[in-house]
Amino acid sequence: MPGGRLTGEDRRLIAEGLAAGLGYTEIGRRLGRPASTVMREVTRNGGPEEYRASRAQEATRQRARRRRQDRPPTSTVPAGGDGRDPQQVQEFTEFFTVLVEQQGLPRMAARALTCLCVTDSGTLTAADLVQRLRVSPASVSQAVNVLEQQGIVRRERAPGERRERYVIDDDIWLRSALAAMRMNGALITASQRGAEILGATTPAGARFGASAEFLLLMSEALQQVMDRWRQRTDARNAERER
Repeated sequence: MPGGRLTGEDRRLIAEGLAAGLGYTEIGRRLGRPASTVMREVTRNGGPEEYRASRAQEATRQRARRRRQDRPPTSTVPAGGDGRDPQQVQEFTEFFTVLVEQQGLPRMAARALTCLCVTDSGTLTAADLVQRLRVSPASVSQAVNVLEQQGIVRRERAPGERRERYVIDDDIWLRSALAAMRMNGALITASQRGAEILGATTPAGARFGASAEFLLLMSEALQQVMDRWRQRTDARNAERER
């Protein structure tokens, strides 16, 4: 079913398409699926040369089994006198985890991020995450490192506390955008250098030049968005202080 999970028949057709030398776009068109879905399926199951339908189907069963075992309990978000429906909260937690995973985060990082996002305090210790996600401390540490690299989570230690706390706040996506801008800056510099070395009039040099121009425009637009966000935040804070 288009939009649903891949079936064994879907995987057989993917394998046949790869064997026939078809690209992801064409295979996706024949399946009625996005090319990105086909690409993720092939990449996570050995790549174009090693992909086998039966092996991919079995690996998917194994992953589904592990995910059921790792699934966070409904107590991930404490139910109290806040009017929340625990079932709806749990369903949203699972939905949001999948959503941010589809944006490129590793699954464990996506789970850790969601766990923090649905917590009112926006702050948890490593032990809290281990308990709520039912995973090892090493898995939590790796997930948090990924989130830190993207500027999404920061570490704090209150005076007198031995344990670090992982924190998100209203500026979660602002910090992520800042991290993206830093990466864009490095790519802009590299692309400009590539255009210079390869020659701006050559196809390869022109490609690097166009990339630098696009990334520069994107960074400028992102800076404008962040400036507007800061202005709105300052206005809200000033209103609260009145």
